[in-house]
Amino acid sequence: MRLRREVGVAEAESVEEGQATDPVGAEAATEADEPERSANDEFKTEDDAASTEQAASDTTVPSPERPWWRRLERPRRAVLAAGVAIVAICASTALSGYFLVHHRQVADRQQRAAEYAAAAQQGIVTLMSLDYNSAKEDVQRVIDNSTGDFKDNFQDTAEDFIKVVEQAKVGTETTVKATAVQSMSDDSAVVLVAATSKITNAAGAKQDPRPWRLSVTITRDGDQLKMSKVEFVV
Repeated sequence: MRLRREVGVAEAESVEEGQATDPVGAEAATEADEPERSANDEFKTEDDAASTEQAASDTTVPSPERPWWRRLERPRRAVLAAGVAIVAICASTALSGYFLVHHRQVADRQQRAAEYAAAAQQGIVTLMSLDYNSAKEDVQRVIDNSTGDFKDNFQDTAEDFIKVVEQAKVGTETTVKATAVQSMSDDSAVVLVAATSKITNAAGAKQDPRPWRLSVTITRDGDQLKMSKVEFVV
């Protein structure tokens, strides 16, 4: 037992002497341990920073709520756009309707003017184209194509007129050169007529064509257009 104690004491002293005589090894061991700890500390610091940044990026910062007038701005724009579209459609429809009505009015007026001009042309040809061989029939056609005071006056002198035409053996041939509606209403119109006529008689005279300018009033009589007044224009 004593020998064992002495051996243990001797080993302890030798270890202490070895540590005292080798300070460089002890410092090297200490320095070797310190870099490992500092490196671990750096890795831990970088990991912590990355974790912090990731956490910050994952965290969504709620945006502040917009004011109530901002929230109403988009619906107002939609309503305004719809209103503008409706107004544009209504205006386009009204404009189309106006043009359609105007076109119909113009077309109706042109048609009525053409009818009055045709009636005046036919009336003048009937009035100024006579043949002594058919004087009665020619005069009756004039009466049938007349109305109003003109018809009454011509009918009153029809017998005398027929006798003059037959006795003088008068023959006239009339051609209408142009017509123009001077004024017009729904039931009457004043038409200017330019015409020429050739006259022959019992003496065998053949006159050169004579120009005539006439103002003819055409009036609607039932479903027909007839002469109601004829004047020679100088």
